[in-house]
Amino acid sequence: MRISSQSPVPNPQSPTMNNQRSFFGFFVAGAIALLVIVLGGFYWFFIKSPVNLISSSSQPSAAAFVSKLSPVTVSLLANPDRLQALEREGELSKLKTSLLAKSSIDYKEDIQPWLGDEITLAITTLDIDRDSENGQQPGYLMALATNKPDKSREFIELLFSKRALAGANLEVEQYKGIKLLHDSQPKQDSLAGAAIGENFVLFANDPKVLREAINNIQAPDLNLTSSPEYQTAAQQLPKGSLAVAFLNLPTVAKLQGLELSEQTYDSEIISLGLNPKGLLAETTFLTSSPTVASSRLLSQPIKALRYIPTSAGLAISGSNLSNLGDSDLAKLGKQLTATLYGSKENATSRFLQPLAEFEKRWGINLAEDIFSWIKGEYALALLPQKAKTDPSWVFVVEQSEDVQQGVSHLDAIATSNGLNIIPLTLEQQKISAWTELATAAKKTNTNNKPSLSIETKVRGVHTTVGNYEIFTSDLEILDEILTSKNNSLIDNPNFQDSIAAIPQPNQGYIYLDWTKSHDIVERQLPILKVVEILGQPFFNRLRSLTLSSYSNETGLLKGGVFFQLNR
Repeated sequence: MRISSQSPVPNPQSPTMNNQRSFFGFFVAGAIALLVIVLGGFYWFFIKSPVNLISSSSQPSAAAFVSKLSPVTVSLLANPDRLQALEREGELSKLKTSLLAKSSIDYKEDIQPWLGDEITLAITTLDIDRDSENGQQPGYLMALATNKPDKSREFIELLFSKRALAGANLEVEQYKGIKLLHDSQPKQDSLAGAAIGENFVLFANDPKVLREAINNIQAPDLNLTSSPEYQTAAQQLPKGSLAVAFLNLPTVAKLQGLELSEQTYDSEIISLGLNPKGLLAETTFLTSSPTVASSRLLSQPIKALRYIPTSAGLAISGSNLSNLGDSDLAKLGKQLTATLYGSKENATSRFLQPLAEFEKRWGINLAEDIFSWIKGEYALALLPQKAKTDPSWVFVVEQSEDVQQGVSHLDAIATSNGLNIIPLTLEQQKISAWTELATAAKKTNTNNKPSLSIETKVRGVHTTVGNYEIFTSDLEILDEILTSKNNSLIDNPNFQDSIAAIPQPNQGYIYLDWTKSHDIVERQLPILKVVEILGQPFFNRLRSLTLSSYSNETGLLKGGVFFQLNR
């Protein structure tokens, strides 16, 4: 059965036609953008509102519509309208209005009355028709929970009636007892929709995607919930998660046209939960391959952090870097690098360039010349300086026989690079300075000839304090460390709040103070400017983020990111 407009068919490029047929794209973009706003607002609602936002289930029910081979499935497990109290400047209302403005759909009248407590988005397949010769066309599925089936069915009829009035040729079919409405010919902005039972409304970019979703729900062994990997991953989800994402990592790589030469982890699950100080995103990577933990689990913060100034914008702490190259984290890093950038070379040129330049400037290999002899605690920090483009740095290592040999090795590298090793005394503390002699010219009034002098530039200093060796980029930072009391990062209330949200025991922390490090990160990741614009409500409230890994179970690598937000 076909539905067609009796009025003249509009030009395919006309605004009316594009507005109607782009509904699916706008709705998907809206749901994704909504998740970004949720990041910036859930915690505010959680703190200020007496309404309980904790989800009754951490697992999306719509996973039953999704194939176990699906690359990505993302779910919001709460009704977005329950976030209305978070609006300081009407962010949520503005988003709904702007995203649906071109679709002639009124959210308040057409969607709000029936929308339930789940929105699930999935890329169901890499290529709908599985024909590589005509290009790759992924399948997209959106499942919206409904608490008023009659209202949601009316919405589907209304939506497709408007598309028909706009000139689209539509088709209605019955598939396994379910009514499907869709464009008669697949196009770039095609839309298909159906009401499934009493609980869900489905939309897709092709009727084949809807048919497969119906097959999945009627043959449970085909859907995501029957996947052993998904079942194992779902067991790791904390109770009350408000958003969940599941990724089939090899398929995600194929989605980007990549074939991974090295693959350790098969899948990943991510959850988002509330915390009085912000949001905790926890993730678990699953593998059937043997892995080695990068370091032992620690129940207390690294003591080396006592020597990191509170002004640090970025701090990394943990123990044992000697086996980092063979660890689970290293294998994950290689796989993510290949997935995101295609190759190590691309990653180096686009993201890891500062490390490559550091190695080149100093003539060292980080893994061989530094990491190999660090078997105890360590802490590394970058300290932004207003008067300098490049930040200052601090590196603290727990003392051992290997560390002493490593320090001597670094002194030798400094000497081979033309630097002088000069012993000095600073605050009654014996230190070693890596210095460089350079000539400097000053103007004089005699014969207009400049006066030449020799200047000593400090390229780095190190000293032993207690059970730690401290390296810094300049004397001023070392002086601050030696003279300032109770002014370390570990005494910083913001840092204490951030690490308190991370489960223990863990393998240490990566702490990023967003306000202090924003410019540094943006220089290395220019795309961040675009992300900030899209997620402005979130980034405006972001104070810091803290990463950690905290699992050594066989076949699992578990970690989390805590987003500390301003109230």
